[in-house]
Order: sequence, then structure tokens, then C-alpha cells
Amino acid sequence: MLLYSKLLLTQHNVVAAEVKEPCHESLDSAPVDTTAREQRYMSGHYFFEYLVVVSLKKSKEGAYEPQITYQFPKRDGMVRFQKEEEEKTLKAITLFCFPEGISWAPLTEYHSETFSFVLTEIDGSRRNGYCRRLLPHGNGARPPEAFCIISRLACFGLFSKIFDEVEKRHQISMAMIYPFMQSLREAAFPAPGNTVKIKSFVPDKGTEIISLTRPLDSWLEHVDFRTLFRCLTNEEVVLVFAAAVMERRIVFIAVELSTLSQVIHAVAALLYPFTWQHTFISIVPEILIDVVMAPTPYLLGVQKRLMDQVTDQTDVSKTPPPPLPIILGHPDHVHYETVEELNSVVSEAFLPFFVKTVGHFDLYVTRNSKGQPGVFQSRAFYKTIKSKTTRHFVKKFLQTQMFDLFIQEVEQQPANPQQGIFHKKIVEYQEQKKKEKAKKRH
Repeated sequence: MLLYSKLLLTQHNVVAAEVKEPCHESLDSAPVDTTAREQRYMSGHYFFEYLVVVSLKKSKEGAYEPQITYQFPKRDGMVRFQKEEEEKTLKAITLFCFPEGISWAPLTEYHSETFSFVLTEIDGSRRNGYCRRLLPHGNGARPPEAFCIISRLACFGLFSKIFDEVEKRHQISMAMIYPFMQSLREAAFPAPGNTVKIKSFVPDKGTEIISLTRPLDSWLEHVDFRTLFRCLTNEEVVLVFAAAVMERRIVFIAVELSTLSQVIHAVAALLYPFTWQHTFISIVPEILIDVVMAPTPYLLGVQKRLMDQVTDQTDVSKTPPPPLPIILGHPDHVHYETVEELNSVVSEAFLPFFVKTVGHFDLYVTRNSKGQPGVFQSRAFYKTIKSKTTRHFVKKFLQTQMFDLFIQEVEQQPANPQQGIFHKKIVEYQEQKKKEKAKKRH
């Protein structure tokens, strides 16, 4: 699999800017505390918001077009604006499930693939779309269909396992999907490292207990670095990382949708503890291909057959530095037994970069005793850096939106906040430096 990466400058929210969160109503027959349920959903404790099946249906003109043929849960009693917002969401889902924008034909064979996308809202919040495309159960030639789950939660591996269960039940009957998804929707989303067990009845097998385990490192739970390192050499990964850190425009081009989504999510994860703040479209539908012309930062994934449209529409003359094309094949890498092992190695390689360059940020946030927000002293922060090269980088990095949002959140926090693994690594690094200084004195 070839993946072509083009590094340019930079882009902002274009995709699902009009998509807002629909209202949710209870599906239970027994009375429930709807306020508590709504708070629970808003806090991110529900597994998912929607499950839909997107099928290719023939139009009057004879072409196949994606349409939603199944939706769970169904919502009744919505007012007009809620219906309009839901229609926009569902329309966006069909676009991303079948982004090719080409004429489909019935098939007898189709390689099943799982990929993900992101719906970005006006306020900048994001919902994750998990999609599995496959040939529906049956005989003879038929067009593929897509199962799609929309969730606030980012955990690709866990939702891939959910798709396995949905697909198994779909082969029996669509009616078998409902009780499984209902049980899943009512289950509490597990904490990192924990497991939730879902009971589900399957004909001829009886009641099954499905275990869904959330990875221990929650910031890596949406990531599988294997595809990234299959497509790029170590040097190229560093090059892409540098471009992302400086918020340039980056377009990834590949044949398979799964390759695009896995690589782009992996690149975004390399930025931890910072978060990509600009346009993030892991798979760009053909109808939205003009997004590559935007002058602001973006991470985009485009299918290889559209590569000519990408290179034709990008006005390089307005975006210094010039584009840096990287043709990616199958470079040789050390192979790791598990995804977790590779993820651990990668995080240990990239996280120390931020620890060493900007890990002293909290020392330069001044706070008063009246509980007012802190104030970050940016000039004093970078002036304390001895290395001229590092100081030059940090001055540039302080101008990015990802650092700006990060430091704004720090300013709102009380002194000495617990910041997860990043905070832990900073403490370890500072202790190591103290020990090294102590040895030099003796």
C-alpha cells in the first residue's frame, strides 16, 4: 500500500460545521430519570449516540446513492430545529460512509474494511464516526453497505469489537441488533484499564457475555501506530510530526480508507499532550475536495484516485514553504508483538520531546491567592531556555493554537494540578536533572 504525504501550510473547520448534537430521548419502557440520563450522556459515559446502516440504493437515474436504511435509536417528538439538525447529522454520515462519490455497481466479492472519521461542530467539539463497510448477507451480486456508530468516545479497537458483534447478529436478523445495542447503550463506559460485560441473547447459542476492555493508556486508545510505521520510515514519521507541531497543512493520500483514518489518528496522537485544533478530516468526501485549497492548517485524508485533484487545486504559490512530497512504501521496521507494545515504544520516543522543550511551563504561570486564573509569562518562559535552537523552536510553538489552548486550560487550573502521564513524565525528568546536578557537585 502506497501512501503519498504532501506537507504544505495550514486549514480550519470546514466539514460538519453545521452539525450540532441532537437531543436524546429515553428508549426504556420503564420511567427513568431523564435529567440524570442527559447528564450522563453529556459527560461522555454513554457508549454511543447513533448506530445506522447506510445502504446503496438505486435512484431514478439508475445510479447508486447512499441512504440510511436503519437507525438506532429512533427519536420521536422532536421539534422542528431538532429534526433539521438530525437530518444534517445523518446526511454527513452518509457522505463519510461512502466518500468516493463514484458510481457503484453490484459486487459478488468485497473486502470488508473498518475506518473512522470525525464530525466537527461549530463550537469545535468533535464526535467520532466508526464505520465498517462490507457486503451484506445474501446471494448474487449486490452493492456493499456500511454500519456506522457515532460516539463522543474515541476508542477505535473497542468499537471494532462492537462491530464484530453487530455483524454477527446482522447475518441472523436485523432484529437481533436492537437488544444488543440497547444493552450496550445502557452500560457504563469503563474507566481506562477496566472491562464492561454485556449480556446478549443469540439464537442457537443462548445468552452470551461480551467483554469490552478499555486500554489502560486512555490517550492512546484510539490509536494503532502499526499502519503509520508500515507506511513511513522513522525519518518520515519525524518529518510529519514536525509539520504537525508547527500546524502546517498536511494531506495524506492512500487507496484504502482504513489506512487513511489509522494514519491520521496516529499522527494526531503524536502531539499529546497537545490537541490538533484545526480542520481534521480523516477521509475527505469527493464532494468536499475543495477543502484542500483552504489557507489555514489541516490534517486531511484523501483517496489516491483523487490525488490529481489535490495537486491541481492546491495553490502552492501562496503557501511557503514549498510542498514536500513523500512517497511511502513498506520500509523495514522492528516488529512488535502487540499494538500496546508498539504504542508504548512510540509514546516513549515522542513524549519526552515536549517534556524537555516545554515541560517547565507551570513554573511560569503566576497565580494569586484570591483564586483568580493564572497568567502565563511567555517571554520569561522561553528566555530561560539555554539552547538557541530550542529557544527558537519554542518561540514559534508558543504561537500555535494547540499550545495556546493548552496553556489557557493550565491558567484556569489550581496550582500543582495532576495532569496525567505528561505531568508524571515532567516530574520524572525534573528529578533526573536534580540527581545529575547533585553528582556533578560531588
